[in-house]
Amino acid sequence: MSKVLIISGSPTEETRLNGVLHDVLNQFREIGIPPEVINVRQLPSEALIQAKFNHEEIIAANKKVEDSNIIVILTPVYKASYSGVLKTYLDLLPQNGLEGKIILPIAVGGTFGHLLMIDYSLKPVFTALGATHILKGAFILDNQIKKLGNNRYELDQEAKNRLVASLNSLKPSLLTV
Repeated sequence: MSKVLIISGSPTEETRLNGVLHDVLNQFREIGIPPEVINVRQLPSEALIQAKFNHEEIIAANKKVEDSNIIVILTPVYKASYSGVLKTYLDLLPQNGLEGKIILPIAVGGTFGHLLMIDYSLKPVFTALGATHILKGAFILDNQIKKLGNNRYELDQEAKNRLVASLNSLKPSLLTV
């Protein structure tokens, strides 16, 4: 059975990205695959900023990456790129840490002007980390995620459809890996 890992690159606890994360978790649970989650913001900031490759929590996070077949990477868009906290973690992965993994990028941003961030910012980093199977991914606008309160969010139908289509692109891999 496939082992799925979700890496959330949001630097804040209350974020629309949690609405996307919640929907992604639900999609996997509905098909009987309980993914693991790394919330990068919960890793020790000192270890991230000072590139402490040998910190026990970084080693444990990297082990989750190593043990996974499929990795879904979620990030908000800041300044036309992925979040800095995600970058600090990706820098701590081994040189070929994504080799042999199926990668699905998902980004949340303010305008469709940031849509190409996935192709021009994220995918080159994934490739540098050894990834060769990077799926198209999904881009969701901030305004397509409604705040419900208490750190709960709801995606509008168009965004949900794009997200489900992206996740469905994983189905052949979920069955064969």
